[in-house]
Amino acid sequence: MSKPTNKRAVIVGIFVTLGLIFLLTGILVIGDLHQTFIRKIKVVTLFDDVSGLQVGNNIWFSGVKIGSISSLEFYAQTKVKVVMKLEEKAQQYIRKDAFVKLSTDGLIGNKILIIYGGSARSPQVEEGDTLKVEKTFTSEDMINTLQENNKNFLAITNDFKLISAKLAKGEGTVGKLLNDNAVYTQLEATTLSLQQASDKAQKLISALTTFSEGLNQKGTLANELTTDTVVFNSLKMSVLQLQQISDTAGIFVNQLKKAASNPNTAIGVMMYDEESGARIKQTIKNLEAGSQKLDEDLKAAQSNFLLRGYFKQQEKDKKKEQK
Repeated sequence: MSKPTNKRAVIVGIFVTLGLIFLLTGILVIGDLHQTFIRKIKVVTLFDDVSGLQVGNNIWFSGVKIGSISSLEFYAQTKVKVVMKLEEKAQQYIRKDAFVKLSTDGLIGNKILIIYGGSARSPQVEEGDTLKVEKTFTSEDMINTLQENNKNFLAITNDFKLISAKLAKGEGTVGKLLNDNAVYTQLEATTLSLQQASDKAQKLISALTTFSEGLNQKGTLANELTTDTVVFNSLKMSVLQLQQISDTAGIFVNQLKKAASNPNTAIGVMMYDEESGARIKQTIKNLEAGSQKLDEDLKAAQSNFLLRGYFKQQEKDKKKEQK
């Protein structure tokens, strides 16, 4: 009786032991407790808002899970200190200037932390280092942004309604253009004028092109003006002489103005003294009358028989000189 009992106890003990082994293995696998035996380093980061991050949430780097959240603590007044446990084998790939950001595991999954970035020139992260945080948009931030966008869109819609109403009433420049045929006709006429001006400008450009081509043809006046230094110097001297004549005329006119403004000069007396002007006019009339009388006396002398031969002789001498 004792042998079967002992044998049964041994079998039961073996099954119990195997069951415990499978149970522990399942617990370790399912609960990720095997990570407890992996060597890790502690790295810190500071968040303004962890948005529901919890202790035990995973940490990812380049799509690979490399650790988990060890603890969450309040830091200063508005910060949250997040202590991360990272696998020691991933330490060589994470740099001191790397960034940390919040994300989710799937569409509506748990919160996770993602480590990314870092330059090759920066040394690898060490125990107790603090990594920088990148500001990310949470769902609340996105909702607030959408609300602000909706408000802006509503304001734009209201403005557009107001503008369209004014356009329909014919208010403003565009409204008049859409509703007033006269404005449209004037605009069409203006467009036609611009088109004609453009055509004339095109013709002018063509003429300038022809002229510029003529500059390169030898023998033409334009070519000589641009290439012959003798002609150019001659024109230059002519221009200088004209400039000198203009300067002299300007000086003469200034002196004449100055003399005319002085009542003591002859010109000033003629322009400002009425009595002298009247005398000069009378003198001119007397000279004209004397000249007429002298002509009459000469005609009478020519008719006189005593001087008739003298005048005839003068006419003969003039004809000889002309021949």
